[in-house]
Amino acid sequence: METLNVLVTGANGFVGSHILEALMKKAGVKPVAACRDRRKLLPAYDGEIREGDLQDKAYLETLLDNIDVVCHAAAWTSAWGYRKASEQLFYQPTKALIEQLRKSNVSRFIFLSSTSVAAPYASQDPMSRADESRLKLWPHMRNVARIENHMRDCDVRGCTMISLRTGLFAGRRYGIGLLSLLVPRLKTHLVPWVSGGKTGMPLIAGDDIGEAFALTATATGLEGYQGFNIVGPTVPTAREVIGFLNESYQLPTPHFSVPFAVAYPFARSMELLDPVMPREPLVTRSIIHLLEETGASNTRATEKLGYQPKIHWKEAIRMQMNEMATRQQTPMKMCKPIPS
Repeated sequence: METLNVLVTGANGFVGSHILEALMKKAGVKPVAACRDRRKLLPAYDGEIREGDLQDKAYLETLLDNIDVVCHAAAWTSAWGYRKASEQLFYQPTKALIEQLRKSNVSRFIFLSSTSVAAPYASQDPMSRADESRLKLWPHMRNVARIENHMRDCDVRGCTMISLRTGLFAGRRYGIGLLSLLVPRLKTHLVPWVSGGKTGMPLIAGDDIGEAFALTATATGLEGYQGFNIVGPTVPTAREVIGFLNESYQLPTPHFSVPFAVAYPFARSMELLDPVMPREPLVTRSIIHLLEETGASNTRATEKLGYQPKIHWKEAIRMQMNEMATRQQTPMKMCKPIPS
């Protein structure tokens, strides 16, 4: 059997590092780590490294040499605002990477997306088209939708385009995510329930995300454009998640509830006040959007990829909370640092 060369972009990050771990366990697979700083790679990784910046045209020209599959997990992320930075650091480099596929022999391109990209009206179907116009409230998520739609519409001969719409990140080596933003905000006693906390909160551990990418990289019978929802074994409600945080970590629970129709304008007012406030907004429209019901399930991923997640959402929370106890002494910023 020939070796399958699988490139992982963003190999230093939460998702990328878990993809590397999963690929290292797959027979017949050679993972190749693409990153900006090799010193931040997993200590256990001793494979090939292609160090550079996706904004560098010269780097892109050789990045895909001798690569069969690309797992694209590199992303500059902001939980709200920063439209120009998202365009420059995430959207344009990703489009350039996709264009480079035309000059390569890559047969499969796998993109890290989100179950929230088509919420709340079409997210249940992972093959649905995301409505870019609805996501103007959140530039990063709008760019995720733009990339998905570009993948769907562009014709790269011989390359299957796959979007993995994953749930809300939790677990080891966590990054920006709903849990890391929510915990310090709950401590203020000012965060309300939205819609009574009845909507699903599809938390998923990094280990399960990594396994989903590894299965997608090696699965047979995938052609054209493919989309899959990737969530944990069960999807709790927001009320169940916050109730667990209260019981296990003594975090306050909300004292009142508002409907989505009130939550969005309130969050917008918080964003508008940001320039004159000493801290980041208590609530943003992007956070409210993440609380919208997705109805996402693993049905299609199980049927076509054999995906069967293993880590319960409570265990994913425990893993992350253990790290946050030592790593997050101050509230996490709502955007990644802008590279110098």
